[in-house]
Amino acid sequence: MFSYMRRGKAFYKDVVTLAIPIILQNLITNSLGLLDTFMVGLLGEAPMAAVTLANIPIFVIQLMIFGFQSGASVLISQFYGKGDNDSISRVIGIGMYISGGLTFLFGCVMYFFPVWFMGLFGNEPAVVALAAQYAKMVAFSFLFDGLAQVYIGAHRSMANPQLGLYILAVAMVSNTFLNWVFIFGHLGAPAMGVEGAALATLISRFLEFLFAVGHACLGRQFRIRPGFFFRPGGEMLARYVRYATPVVINETLWGLGTALYPTIMGHMAGSQAILAAFGISGNIERVSTVLVFAVGGTSAIIVGREIGAGRRDTVYEVGQALDLLAFLAGLLVGGVFIVLTFVLFSPVLYPMFHLSAEASSIATMMSLVTFSVLSLRSFNTTNTVGVLRGGGDVRAASAIDLSPLWFVSLPAAALAGLVFHQSILVVYLCISLENVVKFFLGVARLRSGDWIRDVTVD
Repeated sequence: MFSYMRRGKAFYKDVVTLAIPIILQNLITNSLGLLDTFMVGLLGEAPMAAVTLANIPIFVIQLMIFGFQSGASVLISQFYGKGDNDSISRVIGIGMYISGGLTFLFGCVMYFFPVWFMGLFGNEPAVVALAAQYAKMVAFSFLFDGLAQVYIGAHRSMANPQLGLYILAVAMVSNTFLNWVFIFGHLGAPAMGVEGAALATLISRFLEFLFAVGHACLGRQFRIRPGFFFRPGGEMLARYVRYATPVVINETLWGLGTALYPTIMGHMAGSQAILAAFGISGNIERVSTVLVFAVGGTSAIIVGREIGAGRRDTVYEVGQALDLLAFLAGLLVGGVFIVLTFVLFSPVLYPMFHLSAEASSIATMMSLVTFSVLSLRSFNTTNTVGVLRGGGDVRAASAIDLSPLWFVSLPAAALAGLVFHQSILVVYLCISLENVVKFFLGVARLRSGDWIRDVTVD
């Protein structure tokens, strides 16, 4: 029944070799958010709720950046399998142009209209005012982050995930140190509180960008061809639009839909406690999913490389094996984090954030619901983002990723929280429906075999 799992030591060694740097990279990225939450949380529940509120639209733009990165990876991984470095330079150039332009526009909105923009996501004036301070300061950090992430993602697609690990390690160390300096006012700096956290993020993202530029100029594994990078050409732009645009739209709409969950919470009764709880449990959730997203990223590389190298006959079983690995990994991690919720998070971690009893109870509930369905989420992420998207089936992957969110979970959560005024537990159970529906849709598409496509040819 599981004969497709007998792939030999070389296959699993390849998975581990690619996954470990991505795991560490994702762990660094998500730990950065957890450290931000922890340091701001020391200032009280209201500042933590404000940063959580500000991170709602920030989460959307980060997923949009991930969309540019993933969309380029659909093409780059297959061009890498063919050894076509000129085309890779063209794809990176297009990704940079589009990512830079859209993140700049997003930064302008956050910088010039922060109070109005933050008011769209919450209804408590004090929390919105703090969130606006954070948003204005951090606004243009995403321009630097977007450009750096496109470059990091290109190298990940060329089986060099270590680069992202090194660059983001620099960003994490600098952000943590600068948080300590600017939030609390050390080394002669003023104590800036929430604005200090934003300033630390801005500086660390700029350093991340500088290190990416330095590697592009001095790196030896892959050298960008400037002529192709700056003038990628209409043919490659058309190919990028065809295969990458659905991915970018997918990630943007998924991020927007997911951001509406805390927006719903921000308009419920007792929203300050709910948002503070969500800020903590959400960061713990992101740390718990580093293995999940690493398997998904690894799957996209392996599947794309297999198709690009012409080994189409093995791709279906490779996809099955990667999906099952992801499911088992999610089952294991979910079980471990359920235990940690009872023995570490609830009795030790939450009190460190000075949460009220109500917020602590909500955070515990959110974590338990999240970790109970983590195996399904792990399968879904690897199947849509890794296997189907890596196989070139970007439109079907987008439909499977978005339809359960927009047509099932989001309407159910909105009705429960805003119309029928149900408890946050009911709202969170409605949110979890997304992964259940997505699982069955994804399995059906995987079994069809229609997702295997070579995107490097017309």
